[in-house]
Amino acid sequence: MNTAVKKGAEDPVEPVDAVDQLIEQYDPESNFRRLAGLAAMFVTIVSVSLSGWHVYTAGFGLHNEIAHRAIHLSVVLGLCFLVFPRQKPLAGAWEWILPITLGSFYILFGWWLVQALGADLPESTALIFMALLTAVALLTLPIKALDGSHTSIPIRDWFFAAISSGFSLYLLVFFDEIYIQRPGDHSNLDYMVGVFSIVMVVEVTRRTMGIFLPLLAVGVVLYGIFGPYLPGDLAHRGYSVPRVIAHLYKGTEGIYGIPVGVVATFVFHFVLFGIMAQLTGLGQLFVNLATIVAGRYSGGPAKVSVVSSGMFGMISGSPIANTVTTGVMTIPLMKRVGFSPRFAGGVEASASCGGQITPPIMGAASFIMAETLGIPYSHLVLIAIIPAAAHYFAILLMVHLESKRLKLVGMDTSEIPNAWKVLASSWHLFIPLIVMVTLLLMQYTPFLAAFWGIILCVVCSWIPKLMGKYGRNMAGMAIGPRALLVGMEMGAKSALGIGAACACVGFVLGILTLTGMGFKFSSFILDVSETVALMVKTVDVWNWIELSQMTIFFGLLFTAIACIIMGAGVPTTPTYIILASIVAPTLAQLDVPQLATHMFVFYFGVLADVTPPVALAAFAAAGIARSEPMRTGMTAFRLSMGKAVMPFAFVYSPVLLLINFNWPDFLHAMISTLVALIGLSVAYAGYFGKQIGWAAFIALNLLSVSLVFGNPIVTMISVPAILLILYWHWREGRSTLQLA
Repeated sequence: MNTAVKKGAEDPVEPVDAVDQLIEQYDPESNFRRLAGLAAMFVTIVSVSLSGWHVYTAGFGLHNEIAHRAIHLSVVLGLCFLVFPRQKPLAGAWEWILPITLGSFYILFGWWLVQALGADLPESTALIFMALLTAVALLTLPIKALDGSHTSIPIRDWFFAAISSGFSLYLLVFFDEIYIQRPGDHSNLDYMVGVFSIVMVVEVTRRTMGIFLPLLAVGVVLYGIFGPYLPGDLAHRGYSVPRVIAHLYKGTEGIYGIPVGVVATFVFHFVLFGIMAQLTGLGQLFVNLATIVAGRYSGGPAKVSVVSSGMFGMISGSPIANTVTTGVMTIPLMKRVGFSPRFAGGVEASASCGGQITPPIMGAASFIMAETLGIPYSHLVLIAIIPAAAHYFAILLMVHLESKRLKLVGMDTSEIPNAWKVLASSWHLFIPLIVMVTLLLMQYTPFLAAFWGIILCVVCSWIPKLMGKYGRNMAGMAIGPRALLVGMEMGAKSALGIGAACACVGFVLGILTLTGMGFKFSSFILDVSETVALMVKTVDVWNWIELSQMTIFFGLLFTAIACIIMGAGVPTTPTYIILASIVAPTLAQLDVPQLATHMFVFYFGVLADVTPPVALAAFAAAGIARSEPMRTGMTAFRLSMGKAVMPFAFVYSPVLLLINFNWPDFLHAMISTLVALIGLSVAYAGYFGKQIGWAAFIALNLLSVSLVFGNPIVTMISVPAILLILYWHWREGRSTLQLA
């Protein structure tokens, strides 16, 4: 395997093998087996076929909606067991306690179904069903002898793959009978296959995402069954096991709900485009352009990291892949110019998370948001420009202040590429991205835009060769047959984890709609927010802030905390789907636009990958920086706090999201939010000409937060106050420097 060119004698860029290992270690969605032989050939054929089928449907039309989702899941879930090894065992006794708990649930769930069906289910059939289910439950236990190796697929996983593919194939084979001839009439076989569908979705999610999301899914299923026995407002009428199975398996609000539908159309296509774009060399081009733009300034490599992560985020919605891909080049450079290892890792991780909110290709959650709200994805692309710009502005400002505090200089001119040479050698790499963005803005469907983006990535990669001697010095790699197969295989593998997670999240959404649990939690959040708002309102003697605004604020604050806590165990997309479905009804009662609510949850959900104790993007960056992971995670979290005020501004000033747009309100909101962003960034950077003391830190936090309410009187007081604090620190710092 080739290694990257060294940038410094003492701190070389990581080898490609090491990069792959980091991605596999810290990104559970990319922890693939390194297969060989017939198993590798089989996985390659299936993966390439899946990508090819998706490219075909993107360009030439979709199948029946349910059938399309079933085909997608039948391949995706089966591949998950073949591609992903069992995750590392949990610490201590938990290695066995949690799997035994889940296995017991599987057996009990099947037994409850047998009891519910009663005499309608033949005894022999019931025995065979329970025997097979018990075998599956036992095979899920962490028996090391059944694990096989990282380079081979054990028999157990072939068995699991067959079952996981089978329950979707069952719907496809008997589609006419199930959905046309007897809609709403469920057979015993439907129910039994439905049990295996629930069991295998939980298991495949545990395989790809860890234990937290599967436990949450099992918890909500139990909630749907045992509703009458729960205390207080948590209680509901309860639903029979057959009803729960039919709702989750055969309905359009369970396993095959909107999240899976979006993944099977938009997300998969854009993931594949991102892989193809990287193969052509677009990622390296972004790094070169970032170096040209930001490398010469104070703390140059850190600013290159932020800018390149923003550019790379336009084609990659994966924060961990973004961190590692750009981090192997930028983190060693940051360390070499004087940044501490943990700060270098924190900058890269924090910046890379912004890729999920950076148009035109954002994270999977953005596509689900567009589908849920019923708005064109092209509209969401325009809306996301300001949130993405705010994210990177805040990080750039904090990086700049840290550079000034350390008195760092920019990169040497010899390390900065020539702008004209870069553009002259790489102009053809922009064509797919430009065409795709143009199609999106022209309101063509996202999957059609992705289709042409993928096709043009392959076609345009051959431009240097077609130009003959004139293309000898052009950058990029031509995507030949072998590279095309590799790209299609990696595209399919990269989309497996999110597909499994969205199927599992379907449990939560299905039970939410079935039981009305979302409205109950919404009411609880609203009641608590109103109570706290009333307490705080007693201090507002000047009556500057309305009670409704204060209620919204605390509702948002509790939501933000929930996002951060849940984000410690669940990736961004599931966090967004779950919390948005709960919080949206609450804020709708307070006349908050749904788009603002969803963007709020999405924005804070992005913090998932830099939220200790499970800050996966930060841990990956720490692996490159050779720093302590937890301290790196805390640094990345601190660097992300500068923009924490932005989501609140979306709610109080929805004009920032182009809702009811008018220039006076927009300019007022932009000025207030920008000053608040600067105030918070300076506070958490801890430096502005001189060190920020505790008094100034508290004042900047309070004044910055006050600006989100959009109150003109508060704006006239807080903006000058923040600017005055900053001016005083700048003047004092300059005076100290002159005396020195």
